Amino acid sequence: MPRVSLDATAPELSRPDFSGRPVSLSDYRGRKNVLLVFNRTFT
Repeated sequence: MPRVSLDATAPELSRPDFSGRPVSLSDYRGRKNVLLVFNRTFT
């Protein structure tokens, strides 16, 4: 996945949820969201 610049729109991404249904970033466009990032170095 390419790096995203500050203030840039994230590239479209789709992955299955816990039930196997596809979930896309565009499903959340226009909503208030929280993004949690876990760095492998700290896990």
